[in-house]
Amino acid sequence: MAISSGHCSPLLLALVTGLLLVPLPSGSLEHSEHDDLIRLEQLGLPNDVEFRMYGGYITVDEDAGRALYYWLQEADPAKIDPATAPLLLWLNGGPGCSSIGSGALEEQGAFRLHPDGNTLFLNEFAWNKVANVLFLESPAGVGYSYSNTSSDLVVGDDRTAEDSYIFLVKWFERFPRYKYRDFYIAGESYAGHYVPQLSQLVYRNNIGIEDPSINFKGFLVGNGITNDKLDMMGMFEFWWHHGLISDETLRRGLNLCLNGSTLTKPSPECQKVINKANEEQGNIDTYSIYTPPCERGSPDEPPRSRLQRSRRGLMLPAYDPCTAWYAIDFLNKNNVQEAIHANVSGIIGYPWAMCNMDIYYNWTTVTPISMIPIYQELIGAGLKVWVFSGDTDSAVPLSSTRLSLDAMGFPVKTSWYPWYMEPNATEVGGWSMEYEGLIYVTVRGAGHEVPLHRPEQALFLFKQFLLGEPMPAKEKNASAILLPSEKAPSY
Repeated sequence: MAISSGHCSPLLLALVTGLLLVPLPSGSLEHSEHDDLIRLEQLGLPNDVEFRMYGGYITVDEDAGRALYYWLQEADPAKIDPATAPLLLWLNGGPGCSSIGSGALEEQGAFRLHPDGNTLFLNEFAWNKVANVLFLESPAGVGYSYSNTSSDLVVGDDRTAEDSYIFLVKWFERFPRYKYRDFYIAGESYAGHYVPQLSQLVYRNNIGIEDPSINFKGFLVGNGITNDKLDMMGMFEFWWHHGLISDETLRRGLNLCLNGSTLTKPSPECQKVINKANEEQGNIDTYSIYTPPCERGSPDEPPRSRLQRSRRGLMLPAYDPCTAWYAIDFLNKNNVQEAIHANVSGIIGYPWAMCNMDIYYNWTTVTPISMIPIYQELIGAGLKVWVFSGDTDSAVPLSSTRLSLDAMGFPVKTSWYPWYMEPNATEVGGWSMEYEGLIYVTVRGAGHEVPLHRPEQALFLFKQFLLGEPMPAKEKNASAILLPSEKAPSY
């Protein structure tokens, strides 16, 4: 059922095309955006928060009772006019992990959580400083999203993209003022599948429409799974080059893990190599290798192979690796759920969790699968496409991403260079290169969740993406280490 080599089935295209041409089910339009308005005072937020937030459900399959939960954080009017600011859809990966718990509350969302798990504070580097940001729990069974059909927990790439597209069509009907607005899709990790696949559906269903209401402009992927073989190769090479595994484990990994294994489902032979690599690496945070893991452990996983983890490394600017626990405490509170219109009448029937491991373990997809053909199609269509990597992530490392980008075959416009947040800055923010139709950016010192590890640099990167401007290099002649009067020492 999964999208193979970047091509959607005729049945799926017919379904989503038909959705645009026929009236929506009767219950779809009765619910208005006003019903979803979040009352800030119910979350204990100060009254001087100027932007609006909305949360609620969109039913994507009436017969199965499948509904997806969203949280919209409108642009901060103190920074940009929300009536004209672009709209960004953010997706976290896993597969099976929450965009509310991770994206909205740990990464680029408008708020962060205090350790008490009760109170919020404003995120200085929230992405709603420059855009309206829509967080989506996808697929059904993740976070607050649910289905009344138990078999829906066996899901894969195809239905996830299909449901997310149906969600978008219906969401724009509920929020018609966002129609025709510049619209982007972004995500990280296994959203390296979600984002290109959903982007392809939106793009293809806009073909032939002169002025599409879903005014799709491009997508952005961070530390994303892209190509099974190249992801696996780059991961073992990253481990070895950073001194995390032995020579023998590198050799065995490259020999046994490059044919048919994926990062989410390695073959039995490959799994043995992974187990050995875990043993050699010891107790590190594989999603941020230079920072200590939370002493409480990861809140949603039993001990198992590092490649079977769906949680990511965690670090705040002041460094707190346990933020996932705060999100779990917060999102399971009845008053919070009431305020954000989630788990209405206890409909999900179980505690909110950061990741749904049933979805993870039962994920269905064609193996191996590559997103490269989708990139080639959408870049060829002229869409804006950026890819970024935190350079201390060893789960989906920059070495994997660079191999995939090279395999896309796009000519290089600007070769590898250090970028800076200001022309005369003294500290490198990361590195970048520009291909014909694609820009790649690394963020120095960031792990798997770049907006969490390096929030200021992540917001700057997102601004540049929206502007369509490459990451700035240092001004010429401003990068000399020595002053003119100084003389280099001799050795």
